[in-house]
Amino acid sequence: MKITVRQADESDLPALLALYGELNPDDAPLPQASAHDVWERISRQRGRTVLVADAAGTLVGTADCLVMPNLTRGGRAILFVENVVVAGAAQRRGVGRLLMDAAFHLAATEGCYKVQLLAADDAYVHTFYEACGFRAAAQGFRRYVS
Repeated sequence: MKITVRQADESDLPALLALYGELNPDDAPLPQASAHDVWERISRQRGRTVLVADAAGTLVGTADCLVMPNLTRGGRAILFVENVVVAGAAQRRGVGRLLMDAAFHLAATEGCYKVQLLAADDAYVHTFYEACGFRAAAQGFRRYVS
């Protein structure tokens, strides 16, 4: 299976929503009109790149990347990665690695000094990110807004 990683566009929205359904299966599907409104905001957001892994026209993975300008580290930005998903049928075929390689390339192109992400509390996921060069270097915290 030949995989191409590219920037998502609006025509990818249905496939992205399906992938996000695999990431968060308990979430109610986002209504189409809402999804288009959110996509419009994402596409206009400076520094935002939604990467997709495309296998002959079928999206098999995605990673949402955001370059955040920064006043420390000599003004070098940080790349945050969120909502990484590889379709169940495409797992363990290098798709996730290709997405992470593309995220690192994006970070280098944008002059970022680091790539940062939060990972699920899952040993398999941690092993994957460590194999991609990430190190558990801090304790993450989150507080959900109801």
